[in-house]
Amino acid sequence: MPNPKVLPAKPNALDAIFSVRKPVIGVIHLRSLPGAPRYDREAMTDVYAAAVRDAKTLADGGIDGIIVENASDMPFSRPEHIGHETVAALTAACMEVRGAVDVPIGITCVANGAIPALAVAKAVGAKWVRVNQWANAYVANEGLLNAAAPEAMRYRAMIDARDVAIFADVHVKFGAHAITADRSIAEQATDAEWFDADVLIATGARTGSPTERREVDEVRGGTNLPVIVGSGLSPEQVPQLFAAADGAIIGQWLKEDGLWWNPVDPRRVAALLEAVAKARGVA
Repeated sequence: MPNPKVLPAKPNALDAIFSVRKPVIGVIHLRSLPGAPRYDREAMTDVYAAAVRDAKTLADGGIDGIIVENASDMPFSRPEHIGHETVAALTAACMEVRGAVDVPIGITCVANGAIPALAVAKAVGAKWVRVNQWANAYVANEGLLNAAAPEAMRYRAMIDARDVAIFADVHVKFGAHAITADRSIAEQATDAEWFDADVLIATGARTGSPTERREVDEVRGGTNLPVIVGSGLSPEQVPQLFAAADGAIIGQWLKEDGLWWNPVDPRRVAALLEAVAKARGVA
């Protein structure tokens, strides 16, 4: 596999999307959508209203970007089984969020729904999609998942969505790494860059699990792309992680009582961004 240092240089996707150094992206965990086992006939207007409330709390608190995710659709469908109803509801939710706030938005469609996420992003004007398994294969909660990149990049070209950036996880969470256990995290980062990701994500073992500084450093060692933290960030961890990372995606810690299914807590948003402001000042 070629060294990333000999790959053609790419523009910095974070600089293209955000107006600040080391951006912080908040997560909107949507309530269950139609078709998911836990959907209980809640009016879709209520689902969208909850998303808009979270979006406004995040934006009013100074967050730099928002990613919208169908986080309550557990157990998640495999990529090939994600239904039209999920894409439709996720698109409608994103349109409501986009109409309520001015910050850039991105899309996560789980599990590993790179192509559905790209379709939604194209429709709503989102700036990026997050994909958990971009290169290589993993034994995930949904079973064996193959790399999304080959089909997703061709689909992105087909729908003329080259301006939608790919934020790809490395050494992904929620699953076993048995298939890739003989390859270093740096090598896996090189794989993701070689498969044309734009931003790489260093993450913990599952939602809310702290990302270790070592993980960030190892991802950085295999790529020239921006590297951001993908889970578990708290104000106490900001100084250490922001010394190494180019930004962060943060969801669970910003919620009331630190539970991802609760509404966003404005006090937690303020506390986190205060720590980030200090870290930016010394970086």
